[in-house]
Amino acid sequence: MAIKYNVVEIGKPGDLTAPKKFYARPVHTGGIALEDLASDISHASSINEADVYAVLQSLVREIPRNISRGYIVRLGNLGSFRLSSNSTGNDTSEEVNASNIFRTRLIFNPGKQIKTILTSLTFKKIE
Repeated sequence: MAIKYNVVEIGKPGDLTAPKKFYARPVHTGGIALEDLASDISHASSINEADVYAVLQSLVREIPRNISRGYIVRLGNLGSFRLSSNSTGNDTSEEVNASNIFRTRLIFNPGKQIKTILTSLTFKKIE
């Protein structure tokens, strides 16, 4: 099934005089909750829904706990999560401290199985 997309006109941030261009943006058809994932997984296995949900909840708890300890969290074919940050620069290394860090974000790198799916996606423009 093709991923639907629409066309959005966007200007260059910070430059109101720059010409606007048109970009394709995927249209999301909804979302799926953790409870629904647990239900789907339980139907495809011999594990009951409550146990699947408990494991997924534990994963949700453990990822940020381990990220905050400085670990890269590797989840096999699913992919990995790692912390990234932006900081202001200084002229010497001695001037750099934790207050230079102004933004942190969590980076997800998909695993091989997900990358394969991403390369085979097809798209259909919404008219």
